[in-house]
Amino acid sequence: MRRSAATWRAARGGPAGARCRRRRARSGTVLIVTMWIMMVVVAMVLVLADSMRIEGDCSANLAARQQAGAIEQAAIQYVLANLDGLNGTLPDAEAMPCGGVQVGAGAFWIIRPDYEDGREQVYGLVDEASKVNLNTAGAAMLAALPEMTPEIAAALIDWRDPDGTLTEGGAEAEYYLLRATPHDCKNAPLETVAELLLVRDATTALLLGEDTNRNGTLDDTENDSDQTDPPDDRDGTLDLGLADLATVYSAEPNTDADGGQRTNVNQASTQQLRTALAKAVAENRLADVVNRARLGRPFQNIMDFYFRTGLTIKEFRNLADRITTAAGETVRGLINIGTAPRAVLLCLPGLDEADVSALITARSAEDADRTSIAWVAEALTQEKAVGIGGLITVRSYQFSANIVSVSGDGRAFRRCRIVVDATQSPPQVIYREDLTPLGWPLPQDVLDELRGGTPVEDIVQQYDQEAF
Repeated sequence: MRRSAATWRAARGGPAGARCRRRRARSGTVLIVTMWIMMVVVAMVLVLADSMRIEGDCSANLAARQQAGAIEQAAIQYVLANLDGLNGTLPDAEAMPCGGVQVGAGAFWIIRPDYEDGREQVYGLVDEASKVNLNTAGAAMLAALPEMTPEIAAALIDWRDPDGTLTEGGAEAEYYLLRATPHDCKNAPLETVAELLLVRDATTALLLGEDTNRNGTLDDTENDSDQTDPPDDRDGTLDLGLADLATVYSAEPNTDADGGQRTNVNQASTQQLRTALAKAVAENRLADVVNRARLGRPFQNIMDFYFRTGLTIKEFRNLADRITTAAGETVRGLINIGTAPRAVLLCLPGLDEADVSALITARSAEDADRTSIAWVAEALTQEKAVGIGGLITVRSYQFSANIVSVSGDGRAFRRCRIVVDATQSPPQVIYREDLTPLGWPLPQDVLDELRGGTPVEDIVQQYDQEAF
């Protein structure tokens, strides 16, 4: 039987066709496997590249953080160097710019509160003597602080005094031991201003006011009522709270500007009085003034001494820094009458708004002599000048610096607040607080421009360098 051509071709080509089909099938499988392998390799490359990018970003961020930290340390040394050897005077504003100091590829700013209304960014150190000392101020002065109540002032006095005797309206151990988290009443001086939060009824709102990010200026979120935290009164003025109006550090040596021992007019012998007064009083008046000084003791303070001994204002200017009524080598809690803001001056006993305005006008005069407190005797009545005479000074030895440092690429910044004691040489940092978690305190444009590649020197020149 004969086969058809088609059957014959099928029979002849059957095995070869199957092999051909198998080869084509194997080729397709290899292609698919190869494509999968390529996809896996590409995915691995992409993952590796992304990991490398992340590692690169992490390395850059770490380097930026280290750079910002190094700049912060440089800023601290900058402050210490500029405070060395001042002997109670303020740093020279022109010699110590604080509104943008370039360090390598980065920069730092030293910001301070705007005590007027909070709408301007200002720069510079703050002398702690321009504040009310929570450890030495009396109840009336404490109660005069913004938002402070007589009850909190009394509780604060009980907190700091060494005994367990209850002040009227105050709080001793019996109150604190019955709280949900009981603790004892300290009965010792406060070590930081923030310790005020342990005192009965003291709150964060009392301490920080509306300035919860501690930048000393009025931000949009601090002037929008209750739309965003913190709550505020939307009056266009920044409530600084007590943090920038109170201190626990102010103290000065009981010496004159040259470091010499002052003469205590309440304790000195007649000869010592004569020797001290002879440096300022003319010979033809000296005997009369010495006699008044000898018979008039004790004096409340040197302002009282001025009025009751018949000194001229010129004589008092030359003498004020050389005499004292305070005992001991150190005097704590005096308020620098030449630098204290209005809110602090209003805490001085007996002064009203008109008196404070008179003091601010007098100290701002171009010819004002700020080397002694003598000018206060001309700005106030005798009664009011004597009333504050033992509470004021024109010298400052402790300074705080709110430092902001940033890396040159804007990737990282750091904030800290330090308090420096300049009563000795070299000055010493006696307190340091990390404020970085509170966020960037300057205009956001600074960071944006740095991150956009603007050189730091251009940033420093662009933003004003106001100081003091």
